[in-house]
Amino acid sequence: MTTIEDNLQQVRGRIATACARADREVAAVTLLAVSKTFGPDAVAQALAGGQRAFGENYVQEGVEKILALREIRPDAAIEWHCIGPLQSNKTRLVATHFDWVQSVDRLKIAQRLSEQRPVDRAPLQVCLQVNVDGGANKSGVTPAELPGLAIAVAQLPHLRLRGLMCIPEPADSFEAQRAVFLQARALFDELNARGLGLDTLSMGMSDDLDAAIAAGSTMVRVGRAVFGSRTAPPEPSNRPSV
Repeated sequence: MTTIEDNLQQVRGRIATACARADREVAAVTLLAVSKTFGPDAVAQALAGGQRAFGENYVQEGVEKILALREIRPDAAIEWHCIGPLQSNKTRLVATHFDWVQSVDRLKIAQRLSEQRPVDRAPLQVCLQVNVDGGANKSGVTPAELPGLAIAVAQLPHLRLRGLMCIPEPADSFEAQRAVFLQARALFDELNARGLGLDTLSMGMSDDLDAAIAAGSTMVRVGRAVFGSRTAPPEPSNRPSV
């Protein structure tokens, strides 16, 4: 029976192979283990396998897990990313407990996160979610609106704008996947040409991380290939599997 530690090694091997094919250094791509719907024990097993960055889609579940891991592994330097849809009534929880937010797509949300970030904590690291292909997944700022939002968010105190995140519609071939990811890469490069100094391009999941890395992803979000298949989620979600 394979373990979470075994799965992590397999995913890391896959990342290394994709980096080699793209003539990129493997250190240039971070693995974000998406632990939504899996309990603190599963996160602890991933920690034992050397994983330190974890993504949560559901805010309340994520906060409960963050607090539980502080008890289970108080010595562990864990980096927590909020990667799910973010509503105004959840911004205080996120600003208080998470290290990163990858799903900002409105200035109002960014302003609330900035205002609610505790002053004794490091700036909240932020990615803007862009709806790069205009697909059925409606979350994300449009490419046309992205530059204005990025410039505004970059000026907020208590936040640090790090880059972009995208979740394209599923594509049935490597080349089709890569083509969409290259659109996100072009937007990323355009913002850097404006002087924004972004360093994070979060794209690629279990089914398409190879194409994402080929297109320039610096962070892949992988859940199923690390933790296994999920049972029913704790709350409804229209997000694709990661």
